[in-house]
Amino acid sequence: MNEETLKGHMSAHGEYLIRLAYMYVKSWQSAEDIVQEVFVIFYRKSDQYREQASVKTYLAKITVNLCHTHLKNWKNRISLFAGNAFSSSSDCETPETLLTGKQLKHHVAQTILQLPIHYREVILLYYYQEFSVTEISHILDCPEGTVKTRLSRARATLRKKLDQSDMEVI
Repeated sequence: MNEETLKGHMSAHGEYLIRLAYMYVKSWQSAEDIVQEVFVIFYRKSDQYREQASVKTYLAKITVNLCHTHLKNWKNRISLFAGNAFSSSSDCETPETLLTGKQLKHHVAQTILQLPIHYREVILLYYYQEFSVTEISHILDCPEGTVKTRLSRARATLRKKLDQSDMEVI
């Protein structure tokens, strides 16, 4: 792989991968460091990429694996998940609806972030990153049935913790 191709992948997928990493590690600095490492690994091992999945899926898999490694590190466990990764706003909303919407999204985000990692990651990859079950199974290196089961159990857990109006935010 030449440097121009790598730069193209960095510009095409870099921001997306940082957001994905942030969903796991809850630190922009750590997410940026992880994504930098993702591209170093991709550059060094580009000959191992077999085009069985899209480059985006392949890079996401590397990102998820590095995030898991990061989270297993004891000193990284100390930092608690904080912030709102799900914030967005619209220009046509009133300040009251913006505040209410932000509060609701924050509540839902905090509830999702409290899920065990194996449930949280399938929710984030499926609903927020819009990967298919097949793509998620490649990223997490587990069978599609496992992904479906985790999605189902994660939804059930969220239903218990959130009321129906909160579930619509997801």
